[in-house]
Amino acid sequence: MTAQAPDNRTVSPPPTEARGSWIYDPKLRGILSQVIVVALLLWGFYEIIANTQANLKKLNQSFGFDFLSQASGFDLSTALVYFSSSSTYGRALWVGFLNTALVAVTGIFLTTILGFVIGVMRLSKNWVVSRFATLYIEIVRNIPLLLQIFIWYALVLKPLPGPKQALNIADSIFISNRGIIMPHPEFGDSTWIAILMLVAALIGTWGYRRWARKQQEQTGQARPVWLVSLPIIILSPIIGLALAGWPLTWDFPQLAGFNFKGGMTLVPEFIALLLALVIYTAAFIAENVRSGILAVSHGQTEAAHALGLDNGKTLRLVVIPQALRVIIPPMASQYLNLTKNSSLAVAIGYPDLMYAGGTVNNQSGKAIEVFSILLVVYLTTSLLTSLLMNWFNSRMKLVER
Repeated sequence: MTAQAPDNRTVSPPPTEARGSWIYDPKLRGILSQVIVVALLLWGFYEIIANTQANLKKLNQSFGFDFLSQASGFDLSTALVYFSSSSTYGRALWVGFLNTALVAVTGIFLTTILGFVIGVMRLSKNWVVSRFATLYIEIVRNIPLLLQIFIWYALVLKPLPGPKQALNIADSIFISNRGIIMPHPEFGDSTWIAILMLVAALIGTWGYRRWARKQQEQTGQARPVWLVSLPIIILSPIIGLALAGWPLTWDFPQLAGFNFKGGMTLVPEFIALLLALVIYTAAFIAENVRSGILAVSHGQTEAAHALGLDNGKTLRLVVIPQALRVIIPPMASQYLNLTKNSSLAVAIGYPDLMYAGGTVNNQSGKAIEVFSILLVVYLTTSLLTSLLMNWFNSRMKLVER
């Protein structure tokens, strides 16, 4: 039907949209496909659980974590907390986790320093320094990590002399094929005073750093942050120990028969694993550092030189802060790789979480429960590491005004 306009023009009604089949509606298709995918996933999980229950029934076993309270019946060569054969399976897994955490935290700290140094060295104008860094990166990152662990363990540490012929450093530190034996600190009951003063010093230096940054933004005058903070952090626990009557003694190692008595020992398995992880991961971090520095415009360096900054201050105050925005994301991945690669410790007998979990599984026969625990622990550790690095990355990113 048509209508007559006031100016005698004929106006046609708006065309009506023809409704096609719902199959051609992209919104409905998207919802339907998601429902199908979710249904398939739920069906897959159901089949896995049902199959597992059927297999456990055939083996006359039940699913549960009651075995964690049973006595383990085995020893672990390295433990940060007390552990013996009478300790439970749960404590064995806890000891393995602490050993893994020790390797991961120490390795991340050392590999960050070494990676930054090698990355900066590769960009050096000194031909020898840059070629050494390039050679280091190309050799180390192309040799499998497991092979490097075996090299450090079997070819470097194990051939060291025995305890009687150990390398002696000031009658305090001994290096042999049993590891590195060094004095062990023993703290008294009043040590909390030194710890409290150290915490207060850390909080105070953090506040001073924030104040110094605000002063520099307002006045342009830089304050000596590290020159003030470092002595305070070092001296505060020493003063706390002095006020508490010095509740700190040292247990020095002594040779007794065919081994050392007293002190603390860094076993060869730990040293080999740590060295291999640090040296291997640092080669990748060095490349991240190099790419991050090259991503900073050369005009920033020229502007810094025009303001009178030397090469060292230009790198530290201008280039590195901007390069961190490029370095941090891939560096987080390397931290995760280092933590997960620490599971290779089982190859040389270092009692990390994977080693302890495998031993618990062999003793108890609870494969599903044990490896579920390992999966959750490694997944949680990786997610926490990613969360921390994402937070740090958000602090370093550019903020638009």
